[in-house]
Amino acid sequence: MKPIFLLFLCTMSAAISNAQVKTDPWLKGLLEQEASPLLKSVLEQPEVYQYQLIYTEIKRDAHQKPSFINHYLNVDRNRYFNPASTVKMPVAFAALEKLNRLEKTVSPQTPMLTDSAFSAQTAVTKDTTSKNGLPSIEHYIKKIFLVSDNDAYNRLYEFTGQKTLNESLWKKGYQDIRITRRFVPMTPEENRHTNPVRFVKDGKTLYSQPAAYSDLQFRFPATKILVGNGHWDKNDSLINEPMDFTGHNNLPLEDGHMLLRSVLFPQSVPAKQRFYLTADNYRMLYTYMSELPYESRFPAYDTSEFFSSYTKFFFFRAAKEAVPDHIRVFNKAGWSYGFLTDYCYVVDFKNNLEFMLSATIYVNKDGILNDNKYEYEETGYPFFKEVGQTIYKYELTKKKTVIPDLSRWKFTYD
Repeated sequence: MKPIFLLFLCTMSAAISNAQVKTDPWLKGLLEQEASPLLKSVLEQPEVYQYQLIYTEIKRDAHQKPSFINHYLNVDRNRYFNPASTVKMPVAFAALEKLNRLEKTVSPQTPMLTDSAFSAQTAVTKDTTSKNGLPSIEHYIKKIFLVSDNDAYNRLYEFTGQKTLNESLWKKGYQDIRITRRFVPMTPEENRHTNPVRFVKDGKTLYSQPAAYSDLQFRFPATKILVGNGHWDKNDSLINEPMDFTGHNNLPLEDGHMLLRSVLFPQSVPAKQRFYLTADNYRMLYTYMSELPYESRFPAYDTSEFFSSYTKFFFFRAAKEAVPDHIRVFNKAGWSYGFLTDYCYVVDFKNNLEFMLSATIYVNKDGILNDNKYEYEETGYPFFKEVGQTIYKYELTKKKTVIPDLSRWKFTYD
């Protein structure tokens, strides 16, 4: 059994743990207080919607040092949900960390060319969406956070390497994280093999990384992770059996929440839990985590498809609402197989408030996976919108003894 932590807030809130589940009665009561029929229905059916939620209040002292108060709802690190694109967040962090351990002549802006050396691998030697027409670590990271680009994730996975990626996260204390695969059809063995990579400048190779093989021993669960009642396979055949996620990527909600905090507020976590990043790295990550598609020139996105709130699930994604100018959301969201997940830090410059929110929900009424029939629009996005609005309204009512200085979160975009 995990340790039980009791957190108190003005005697209103007490986080309790039942086996692996963390639930804060105060948070549940806050959400239920003025909940719509839809939200009430979701909250009353945790086994159906498999939702988990973490809300973190941030308080500043007289020196602007933040402290964090976590509230949990139905959080269980042993309840699997498919993390989808949220694994791109730690991969981006780990890629920068690895880059910083190479020769100093290589930077995130240095063109990175990817070759192929094993079955199912593909090469990349140009990127027409970048200003100079060449791929780079920075450009891949930008595409990951702005529109959750799959190929960008694959290339950073290949550069970092499956073994280095996972071991670096485990050493930071994230023992339950498991990143086993790219987002392209490949066998487990093919995902262990990663491509040769070259960093070049003005026709000169600054660093060459050979193809690599991961001999990492993953600690897969003894009991298979089976989801749904049936699924469509790669041959477009309906298999009337649950889908097996045992070997898939895994990112518990608490770990994703802490990963985000460790990069946004590195001084708030132990040194061993921080990524080896430079001041420029942090500035770049903060910029792309909060930039909106219409603010980007390279790539230039079709805003009818990649609208303002395309990856901003809390508050705005339902009905494709625009993000107000006075609010910035630093986040990474993901969606796949009926699972919706978002890790975010919200800043409101007009009302001088900040907080963190992370949540996941499963919306798949028919129980069939890979049929593209999920209730994202009907249930999932409205869930994120209402939860976000409820927390935001609560934040507006709070009296602050110290007004947070949010100037460090203002950036110039493309």
